[in-house]
Amino acid sequence: MEAWLLGARIDALTMEETVERVTGFIKSRRPHRILTLNPEYLYRAQFESEMMRLINRSDLVTPDGVGIVWACRVAGYPVKERVTGIDLMQRLVKQAAACGWRVYLLGASPGVAEKAAEKLCCTYPGLQIAGTHHGYFRDEEAGLVAESVRQARPDLIFVALGAPRQEFWIDRYLESTGAAVAMGVGGSFDVIAGRVRRAPAWVRRLHLEWLSRLLQEPSRWRRQLVLPCFACMVLKKYKF
Repeated sequence: MEAWLLGARIDALTMEETVERVTGFIKSRRPHRILTLNPEYLYRAQFESEMMRLINRSDLVTPDGVGIVWACRVAGYPVKERVTGIDLMQRLVKQAAACGWRVYLLGASPGVAEKAAEKLCCTYPGLQIAGTHHGYFRDEEAGLVAESVRQARPDLIFVALGAPRQEFWIDRYLESTGAAVAMGVGGSFDVIAGRVRRAPAWVRRLHLEWLSRLLQEPSRWRRQLVLPCFACMVLKKYKF
């Protein structure tokens, strides 16, 4: 089932249905792009056509963020559940350990991807980490990074370069890496590596994870200003 919101296509799948879809992508061996869509990205995409193109070019778009779930309901396209980037990443890593997929971690500050890989290997015995690379490379070095990823022969790449840089990198270089799936995961490596604390489960159930993140990183306040703008845009289009 698909949902349409402000010109963007969203896959209205549960977490388990999403994992099943990705498993099919891996088995196909053809390149597939996953985009986890949050309100900030979709709001910017209203004004930046290339960002909207990346959404609708993706093979799988998940509703990452309670704001997207709410907006889909307002638009008349209720989605089954929120599928966040970090939760989907961890669920796919578990599947990778069980199925023997080779996983590559690209992005974050130097040393963070390696630490995240260590933590993931401890949590999911049997996980094969094909390689890691930090995200502090210049645009002119992006092709060389893609070549180093290709040499590692991954099945699945998690890219933590921040949006929309990670989505642009995936769009341009996925096919040259030889991987079957690539997915942008934002700051997930920092959380997994223990550099940033994720909100407790009870806070997430109350849909206040954004507030917890803001308290840890006050500099994010400018980004949070997008949320009321996004809500107004949704209500104007679908209710008024």
